[in-house]
Amino acid sequence: MRYITPRKAAEGLGSAHEGTQHHWAMTVTGIALAILTPLFLIVIARAIGLPRELVLAYFARPFQALITGFFVIVGMLHFIKGTRIMIDDYFQGGVRKGAIIASVIFGWAVIACAVYALVRMGLGAIVVL
Repeated sequence: MRYITPRKAAEGLGSAHEGTQHHWAMTVTGIALAILTPLFLIVIARAIGLPRELVLAYFARPFQALITGFFVIVGMLHFIKGTRIMIDDYFQGGVRKGAIIASVIFGWAVIACAVYALVRMGLGAIVVL
């Protein structure tokens, strides 16, 4: 029989052994998204209806590109952390591992595609990637 005192059980930073790191990451990305979302909506609203050439020139500007890039990166990191919580709650075993891997790959793929597109628009005809 193994006897663990309540203090000894609490010293391991909880059952997840990660402490409050996950909670703080979700809180910080949530606050960042609360600030970035209105800015992103303004940036996108101004681009609606423009011809292709003007859209490329519009997103070649640093402010628009940075707001869009930060929004996508922070949003997808928030997505990855949030889906991890959902997956941990509803899946078990190998399905859980596969779902976590799929959500992380999807999140980073979206980030990579968005950053690549913004770099292409920013560089324009200077460099052909």
